[in-house]
Amino acid sequence: MRQQNDGMRYPSIDKLLDKVDSKYKLAYIAAKRAKSIQEEGTSLTNAKCRKPVGKALEEVLSDKIQVEFLEKADE
Repeated sequence: MRQQNDGMRYPSIDKLLDKVDSKYKLAYIAAKRAKSIQEEGTSLTNAKCRKPVGKALEEVLSDKIQVEFLEKADE
């Protein structure tokens, strides 16, 4: 079986950016959640993806996790 290596297809970046307003915030959320998925060995969804980052992105897409970013105060 030949594997395709032409980029991320699932979950869709467009749908993820409907949930999170910045690709940088999305990357941060996915990395933090993927680390905890890897340490705990559990996910909040029945994920299609096998890798922790994919599982984390699926959780974002299905509204299983939400993150609130605090605004930096002007000094």
